[in-house]
Amino acid sequence: MTDAAGPVATMAEPGHRGYWSQMARRFLRHRPAVAGLVFLLLLATAVVVGPMVLPYAYDDQDFDLIGAPGEMTAAHWLGTDELGRDALTRLAYGGRVSLAVGLASAIIATGLGTLVGALAGFYRGIVDSLLMRFTDVMLSIPPLPLVLLLSGLLRPSVPLLVAIIGALIWMGTARLVRSLFMALREREFVEAARALGARGPRLMLRHILPNAIGPITVSATLAVGSSIMLESALSFLGFGVQPPVPTWGNLLNTASPWLAAAPWLAIPPGLCIFCTVLAVNFVGDGLRDAMEPRG
Repeated sequence: MTDAAGPVATMAEPGHRGYWSQMARRFLRHRPAVAGLVFLLLLATAVVVGPMVLPYAYDDQDFDLIGAPGEMTAAHWLGTDELGRDALTRLAYGGRVSLAVGLASAIIATGLGTLVGALAGFYRGIVDSLLMRFTDVMLSIPPLPLVLLLSGLLRPSVPLLVAIIGALIWMGTARLVRSLFMALREREFVEAARALGARGPRLMLRHILPNAIGPITVSATLAVGSSIMLESALSFLGFGVQPPVPTWGNLLNTASPWLAAAPWLAIPPGLCIFCTVLAVNFVGDGLRDAMEPRG
């Protein structure tokens, strides 16, 4: 029964390094994942602290610069937009909004997907059939057009946009968790817990879910990147977070008419989106390799 308990049993063995210590060592050997994590930590610090220390608010205007984008100067390191607002301040504040939307949407999607997948994989039968057919229907709907439709109808605030994105990207997590629960429910340690009287939610929460937490964590990490990309696409198309609140997506949108004349307005938010999603994917790959070593 000790071997069947997987990571939980490994942590309990006194003759071995703890599971989390081994996982950390494997993660630190994954150089792209470490670089991605360092980048994300620095970026998070910049978008949290930056708007507090920069001398402008994101909606402050320099009326002498209204009409066309301003060049990069000592007073405005990334220039100003056509409304005389400091581009660096808006980039930092927009990063705060984009990252918050990505993280919150990923949390909602992971929670919803875990719930659906756990119920389907544990109870099987008619519950599994109903939940998985619903999941298949949701997977068959292209998310971007549906989000565009909902956003166009509701003109969402940030919380509503988070809810919409989270409610439309949970299906991959659900299918992953279903397969994990179907495999783990037949393991010896679950059978032993069932023989001792554990039933339903207790089996799921106390015995199966802790052994599935690694793949779920990886799925949640990758969902952050998907959420950021979806929010950026919506905001770029004008259906996401509405101005004057900046996000990286709507900063790209407002900079696009000035791309030839003022490329310094479009390049930084585009690079932030690209590097953030790439870093998140690197961290997800590193976590997957650390939690599920192959050989």
